[in-house]
Order: sequence, then structure tokens, then C-alpha cells
Amino acid sequence: MKGLLARRHRVLRARHVQHALAVADTVRAQDEANAIANNAQRLSQVRKQLFQTDSMSSGAAFGAYRELADRLEQAGRQLDGALYDANLRLEEKQGRRIEANREKEIAARLKDQTRTLMAERQEARIAALPRYRRIQKAEG
Repeated sequence: MKGLLARRHRVLRARHVQHALAVADTVRAQDEANAIANNAQRLSQVRKQLFQTDSMSSGAAFGAYRELADRLEQAGRQLDGALYDANLRLEEKQGRRIEANREKEIAARLKDQTRTLMAERQEARIAALPRYRRIQKAEG
């Protein structure tokens, strides 16, 4: 029975490590999604500020601004796609984290059940001993 308890404890440790890795992956994916969202927001702000100049500009400068605005718009669309993919990865990582947490909880319950079963068997073994042997066991 001690071997079973040791085996359950090893499984619990492995599940704990798996859960920690899943949490780390989830945090990493969340940071990546946040970084992409922040970049998209900054890109949008730069594009909005591009035409907020008060000075008169020449046609060539206006054309250059327009080309830059188009490139910024294209980069924003690419970031939107990257953000969508990052959010999908984040949802997948969160699902794995939840699954790893569930497996960890199951392993902890199995270990506790095994420990309880060992205690019950020990109690039953002691109760099955004749009275004079129980006294000797308690003293010795």
C-alpha cells in the first residue's frame, strides 16, 4: 500500500509540474496577445496623428503622407489578423491549463483516498489483533 501511495504522490508531482507549465504557457500567450493589441493601438494612433498638422503642406508631402497612411493601414490589418491568431492560441492554452488543473485535482484526490484507505487498513489491522498484543504494540 505504501508503494501505491508513493506512486500516487509521484503522479501528483507530475500533474503539478504539468499545471505549472500550462499556466506559464497561458501567461506567455496572454502577454503576446497584449503586445500585439498594444502595437495595433499605437499604430492606429500614429495613423490618426499623421494628418493633424496645422501647417500647409505641398502636394508631394501630402502624397507621401497618404502613402504612409496606406502602409500603416495595411500594417494595422496584418496586426488584426495576428491578434486574432494570438487570441485563438490563448484560448487553446487556457483550455490546456484548465485540463491540467483538473488532472492535478484528480491526482490529489486519489492520493488522499489512498492515504485514507491506508489509515483505515492500519486501524482494521490493529483492531484485529488480540487485546494483549495491542497493548504490547502500543508500548513497544
